[in-house]
Amino acid sequence: MAPMPAPALRDIDFDRQPFVLAWELTRACNLACVHCRAEAQLRRDPRELSTREALDVIDEIATFDIPPVLILTGGDPMRRPDLLEIIRYATSHGIRCTLTPAGTPLASLDRLRAAQESGLSRVAISLDGPTARVHDAFRRVDGSFGWTLAIARHARELGLPLQVHTTLCRRTLDDLPAMADLAEELGAVVWAVFCLVPTGRAQFSDEITTQEYEDAFTWLIERSRSASWDLKLTEGYHFRRVLAQHAGRPASGLGFQSGDGIGRAPKAVNSGAGFCFISHTGDVCPSGFLPIATGNVRERSVVELYRTHPVFRALRDPEQLTGKCGRCTYRAICGGSRSRAYAHYGDYLASDPACLWDPGAVETATLPRAGSAA
Repeated sequence: MAPMPAPALRDIDFDRQPFVLAWELTRACNLACVHCRAEAQLRRDPRELSTREALDVIDEIATFDIPPVLILTGGDPMRRPDLLEIIRYATSHGIRCTLTPAGTPLASLDRLRAAQESGLSRVAISLDGPTARVHDAFRRVDGSFGWTLAIARHARELGLPLQVHTTLCRRTLDDLPAMADLAEELGAVVWAVFCLVPTGRAQFSDEITTQEYEDAFTWLIERSRSASWDLKLTEGYHFRRVLAQHAGRPASGLGFQSGDGIGRAPKAVNSGAGFCFISHTGDVCPSGFLPIATGNVRERSVVELYRTHPVFRALRDPEQLTGKCGRCTYRAICGGSRSRAYAHYGDYLASDPACLWDPGAVETATLPRAGSAA
């Protein structure tokens, strides 16, 4: 089933809808990753949305002005027996679907082919080490590295665009250059670097320092200039500030349009501002890393909650930010990680503790120094 024609991305109003909606179909997963936001479990939760409820949610999502990109995630979405029905139904409503399977044998060639035939636009894999030893230790299941590479091979065989996710944290920092190379070797259209937020199983001790973030971001800017993949940062929104300071490239709207029609947002996305999350039980949150339930799809429309709930409205108003983020001239393009602020301070409007930038300093005096990410 072919996706509908690409929507007019430039017309998206983040006050009315998200650019991306991530849906945690299940928390069931055969892996036990050290950083898992969902704290995934082996068994499916009996409180999960039923197939009928899931299709009703798609009906609601389709009423946004422009269909958002729908990320089907988990846990492991391959554990949902109705996954293909969900993909087909969403695609029939003009909603593009990205699938993020866990690195297990469940994401076989046949099942990915069936997902593609149902309308799947892209598959995303998580790689947190360039070798089996490193990656499998992160995932806490031997064999995950090989299974994940097999998914990448399946995607290439099917002509299914591939996105690679890598967590940036204490455990992975030294391997960042090798991971960039691996994403290129696998033919990824996007390399998405997820800056760790200490929620779920992720620990505060796994975070890197503010200076290490500056150095890593500087390295990423340089590496991305010659890369075949497009770079995407999640929960590392101060990357936009570093990018703006380095000039030469815009700080937001790093637009590209890949063959699957899933482009980049026309402006800066953040939790609750261009992004929305639905949990396996139907709770609607600004992000999976910002687990504040604003309501439940069993009782209220996700469209209504995104547009009108006070938490979402506050997150879309840079004037409500406090501390350094509130004073920063980059707050409109950055905004800081609201999830990380909440994890550290219990206040989603507080400053992002991962950013060392002093808004009162002379910018040219404190530019991030060039160098490796390690």
